[in-house]
Amino acid sequence: QVQLVESGGGLVQAGGSLRLSCAASTNILDINAMTWYRQAPGKERELVANILKSGMSHVSDSVKGRFTIAKDNAKNTVYLQMNSLKPEDTAVYYCRAFYSGTSTWGQGTQVTVSS
Repeated sequence: QVQLVESGGGLVQAGGSLRLSCAASTNILDINAMTWYRQAPGKERELVANILKSGMSHVSDSVKGRFTIAKDNAKNTVYLQMNSLKPEDTAVYYCRAFYSGTSTWGQGTQVTVSS
């Protein structure tokens, strides 16, 4: 089973930036898609961005123009670059990998944006 480890969360002021990392325990070229979700307190988990094995990517409308997703195949790592952060971006961010008809979640990393 693929294991995922997220890192890079923290406390940042509004307007600041953070880069989240999601390191996979296997060759990410064997993973069909890797995604970032987030869950704010009292809210449902929502999809933020995803990137396919091919490199094709998509970000949700709520973060478009501020967040980008990218991957480094050599490091088996997917990144979420978050710029112009807003207090409403405060959430636990989770990485998820889809492969072989199943999926794996990471443990999550907290992002807190102060106003």
